Amino acid sequence: MPLWIQIIVVWLALSAFSLNPLLVPRDEIISGGPGKDGIPALTNPKHEPVYAGNLWLDDDDLVIGISIGKEARAYPIRILNWHEVVNDHIGKHTFIITYCPLCGSGLAFDSKDHFGVSGLLYQSDMLLYDKQTESLWSQLKQQSIAGKRAGEKLIKLPIAHTTWKAWKAQHPNTWVLSRHTGFYRNYNRNPYEGYALTSRIYFPVNHNDHRLAPKTWVIGLNLNGKYKAWEMDALRQQGTHTEIWQNHPILIKVNGDTISMIDAKTNLVLPTIRLYWFAWVNFHPDTEL
Repeated sequence: MPLWIQIIVVWLALSAFSLNPLLVPRDEIISGGPGKDGIPALTNPKHEPVYAGNLWLDDDDLVIGISIGKEARAYPIRILNWHEVVNDHIGKHTFIITYCPLCGSGLAFDSKDHFGVSGLLYQSDMLLYDKQTESLWSQLKQQSIAGKRAGEKLIKLPIAHTTWKAWKAQHPNTWVLSRHTGFYRNYNRNPYEGYALTSRIYFPVNHNDHRLAPKTWVIGLNLNGKYKAWEMDALRQQGTHTEIWQNHPILIKVNGDTISMIDAKTNLVLPTIRLYWFAWVNFHPDTEL
């Protein structure tokens, strides 16, 4: 696509949102292709029990799992690839599930607002927007970067980014996001299959780090403002163990395809992120590895 057409596409995409103030360089916000709501977020989605999920999910399908109170939910990546944002609730607890296929990053946030998919990217990561003010929010920065709510932070919730088999083994009474979303999509097809099989990154980023291949899966942790990543394959080989980082004991539990980190002092699950190395290190260039 000629540069002048790219500039017009980005200008039209940005014009749909509030950008005052803007906390990042404007030229680092680019169009991912689809326009505003071209990737439709889900609101008030349907859920089904395990036996229904087993009819269409394979054991090795990846899901994002969340547990609030006594209820557990699974959100298959098969569906999130097509929608990226799910506005949901368990009882009176409202939250959003987000997934960026380009970064491989799944995050859940505590929120009473409704969010949509802007179609814009910042550092190859999805930008959400809230329906109330149309401010733009960066998933991996976990804050609004443009508009009336610029600078506001998102509150991250602990999740598991694991396989359907592992999640239902740990939560046998889990519910799973239904394919009956109200949209016609082929949830048996992965629109990013080719992307996942290559080391190529489709969109520009500011920082590259060659300690690992760009699309190596890592677990990232922010602890007291310091950042560290662990290569997932290395953790699987090592198994469950305790590490001391920043004079802090961290229990790393490896249960098949589920890797979780627990504060050994408080026994609380730490909110980690599973994602591609290039995405983690681009947002946290000073990370330990």
